[in-house]
Amino acid sequence: MGTTMTMNRVIHAAVRRDLDRLESALADFPEGDAARAAALQRAYGELRHQLHHHHVGEDTHIWPMLAGFGVDAGLLSAMESEHHAMAESLTSVTTAVDALAGDPSAERAATARVRVADAREVIDQHLTHEENDLEPVLLPYLDTPEWHETEKKLRSAPPRVAGEFFAWLQDGMEPEHRAFLRQSVPRPVTFVLTRVLGRRYHREVAPTWRA
Repeated sequence: MGTTMTMNRVIHAAVRRDLDRLESALADFPEGDAARAAALQRAYGELRHQLHHHHVGEDTHIWPMLAGFGVDAGLLSAMESEHHAMAESLTSVTTAVDALAGDPSAERAATARVRVADAREVIDQHLTHEENDLEPVLLPYLDTPEWHETEKKLRSAPPRVAGEFFAWLQDGMEPEHRAFLRQSVPRPVTFVLTRVLGRRYHREVAPTWRA
């Protein structure tokens, strides 16, 4: 039986993609390159923002909905605990990346790379746990009124926030994920959100990963 593609998995792929990019960029960091350090700081800030927004949506809307259906409280508690562990690991990355921006040395870059690798282990453990154990529990409820109401809440972000999200999500997206997105959201909608309202991402963040 094949894996059911979901928006959750598409978002997880984007998180993993950016962690890979950041670790690779730190491994190749040019000694003394202040502009590169600042660019990586901005790009990491975007990743942390998007991941935080994703988890707030889960904690605020999805877990309570599942609790209302009687889903195992231990599983939902584990999801919340893992979110806290991820936030702590990302705080250590923030400290290291900020230090690199203040002192763009190879030594600082190496330290930041270690912090990213540590955080990636914590994050991937949670993402995999969620995909393997939580998603199968969620899937049977995707046609319920409760889920449709939850989706409305998850999609209630202002247009500019949605634009930033779709610009980030699609940057370097895998073909299977792009195909799923096109089936889920009308292409004219994603085009306008990404190209018009997501311009800041394309101007300030995307070039970091092309360097």
